[in-house]
Amino acid sequence: MIYKFTIISDESDDFVREIQINPEATFFDFHEAILKSVGYTNDQMTSFFICDEDWEKEKEITLEEMNDDPEVDSWVMKETPLNELIEDEKQKLLYVFDYMTERCFFIELSEIITGKEIKGYKCTKKEGEAPKQTMDFEEMAVVGGSLDLDENFYGDQDFDMEDFDSNGFDVDGGSASEGGFEEERP
Repeated sequence: MIYKFTIISDESDDFVREIQINPEATFFDFHEAILKSVGYTNDQMTSFFICDEDWEKEKEITLEEMNDDPEVDSWVMKETPLNELIEDEKQKLLYVFDYMTERCFFIELSEIITGKEIKGYKCTKKEGEAPKQTMDFEEMAVVGGSLDLDENFYGDQDFDMEDFDSNGFDVDGGSASEGGFEEERP
């Protein structure tokens, strides 16, 4: 059996990669196949997310162990075979390759090829240029990235600036004992 994944980017309209891989390969093998197909270095923190049909994140598969709580399910790329979390065609995944700005590839299991075998992986379609591997926040703003920095970014958009003095403190003179911030002391 072979899994054929189609990979696209919302940053580059002509970018497409197709990768065929053994279903028993690990997410780390798939991670390496993606990096090789796009020419990225292997020095960034990355994650896969198993998504529902609306691209909502459900399960995260991390490059390194991030959670040592035995009560919480966690998946690490090197320890998790693809077929443990992916079984059906049209399964959607996100591959976050730029953690600081949450930039990612959109991936779909486009076909399960039965009756054939593959050792490792191979890139079977390579079109368009991959987006730059990392960007800082200023670059994201210039290229019109997906950072959502509108009035909702910091929370409640209904606050009134007149309620704050020039330093951003409550001008009504509320004190810490009235439910405001109080520093924790040992």
